[in-house]
Amino acid sequence: MALKSDDHRRDSKQEFRVKIWGARGTLPVSGEKFQKYGGNTICIEVRCGEHVLLFDAGSGLLPAGQALKAEGIGDVSMFFSHCHYDHIVGFPYFKPFFNRENDVRIWSGHLAGQKTTREMLAEFMSPPWFPAPLDICCAQIITQDFKAGDVLSVHPELEITTGMLNHPGNAIGYRIDWQGRSLAIITDTEHEDGKLDKSVLKLIDNVDLFLYDASFTEAEMSTYRGYGHSSWQQACLLAKHANAKRVGFIHHAPFRTDDDLDAIEADAKKEFSGAFAARDGDTIEL
Repeated sequence: MALKSDDHRRDSKQEFRVKIWGARGTLPVSGEKFQKYGGNTICIEVRCGEHVLLFDAGSGLLPAGQALKAEGIGDVSMFFSHCHYDHIVGFPYFKPFFNRENDVRIWSGHLAGQKTTREMLAEFMSPPWFPAPLDICCAQIITQDFKAGDVLSVHPELEITTGMLNHPGNAIGYRIDWQGRSLAIITDTEHEDGKLDKSVLKLIDNVDLFLYDASFTEAEMSTYRGYGHSSWQQACLLAKHANAKRVGFIHHAPFRTDDDLDAIEADAKKEFSGAFAARDGDTIEL
């Protein structure tokens, strides 16, 4: 699945690359037990040729923004799955927001009919929750509202399919198809016992890679039922039924140590060889 370096240079206009800036869920963590997989909350960068896409604004958005600034990239499209704290905590600290020459387009659909994307962003950055308003961001910020199920025309040659997920307050799953390859990002969602979510199956059908909310194990689901999260076992079942090539586990629970995730990954590979636990800093080429 990964391209060789010379192929990568030659095909840069067709590259499809995923960078994990944050794979943790609920809240950031640090310490000696969390070194290998990292402690930043959800932020995923996707490169489709020259187009830069970011999914969620967890604490991983801080290093993502620093890297983009260093690279001289200021035109970005950002997509929210939803706006719970762990998915927005990095939002005010995104470096490209503070350059007048940058254009950032921000999309959300989980609150369709209740609140616009711009209203949502303004609430992120307002007292008493944050000391400065959205207006301090001097980049040109364009907001886009959509409904679950819409296909988003992000660029003339790039469309993204959306679907509703099962999470308190709603969440959106995304599928990106680019140059004959595909990626789906499915966080946060909770499965029903003995059932495969039709909306999720549609988004991951024959996908090259999907990233899936695997906060818990099946043994833990009864304790955390209603929290809006799923398990690595369900991820493997979905992968098999959807004929997906690979599945990466994200939204690791804050109590899940490196040793825990190593064990989960080893067990998961016995169920589905293309399974892995995502780490902060992972780069995957499709």
